[in-house]
Amino acid sequence: MKKITIVGAGRVGESTAHNLAKHEICREVMLIDIKEGMPQGAALDIQESSPIYDFDTKLSGSNDLKDLVGSEMVVITAGVPRKPGMSRSDVLETNLAVLYGIVDEVLKHAPKAMLLVVSNPVDVLTYAAWKRSGFKRSHVFGMAGVLDSARMASFVALETGFSVKDVNAMVLGGHGDSMVPMTRFTTINGIPIEHFLSKEQIDKIVKRTREGGAEILSLRKTASAYDAPGAAVTSMIDAISHNRRHILPAVAVLDGEYGLNDICMGVPCVFGEQGMEKVIELPLIPQEATEFKRSADAVRTDLVKLKK
Repeated sequence: MKKITIVGAGRVGESTAHNLAKHEICREVMLIDIKEGMPQGAALDIQESSPIYDFDTKLSGSNDLKDLVGSEMVVITAGVPRKPGMSRSDVLETNLAVLYGIVDEVLKHAPKAMLLVVSNPVDVLTYAAWKRSGFKRSHVFGMAGVLDSARMASFVALETGFSVKDVNAMVLGGHGDSMVPMTRFTTINGIPIEHFLSKEQIDKIVKRTREGGAEILSLRKTASAYDAPGAAVTSMIDAISHNRRHILPAVAVLDGEYGLNDICMGVPCVFGEQGMEKVIELPLIPQEATEFKRSADAVRTDLVKLKK
């Protein structure tokens, strides 16, 4: 890609920008934020690391959404973060207004860009971005599944002591307490985790995966996670920029898959140069199907608020 713009130069936005630059996934990264000097300072700080990390990516900062022009990908991280004790849904009203303002400017200045939503609640905001933009569903998607699956894989590696390079994990559903960690599709070098872990250990990993973001927030007190989210966003864009046709769990607009329509949920998707090119529909056993439906119901609860 030539240009990627990140709207929201907070910690997630800055971490994403640094990852994109280090891996030279595009020629230019633009950081935009309403706080004067903040995106410019972040861009300059990252740029000055280029001799050390050996990258030629150009970084710029701006306080004007007109600088979206020419963007092939717009990453939306802007909005208010949740505080300890808050759910992701608690920030919906504020972040929805922010999202609408950004999408409107994308339509004016970068109408051919893809939209990658990171701001919470991501399932609902991805749906809102899709509806507001009128873009085809392959060009609007959200980051959650990659992050949740990475957290689960990390916990499996920590619990077993095996290399995380051998762990493959899969998490479906909404990005919240009702997410569905798919233990049946989680393996260590192709071997199901049940071969190495007891039910009690697996249940502990599932619980910790669901509470992964809240755990970090409770420890930091003043900041949510940003390193792992930044890495997750980068992996999604890398798959698109290099047309890898990489299978990644992500928030996608569902059109009949899993028996659902008119909703955005975390599902495994194929990512390539056309964006979210395909939703992969896994055969769910009854328990998984029940949990997935419960997760969809939780997302729809917030969608009702959106449609009022």
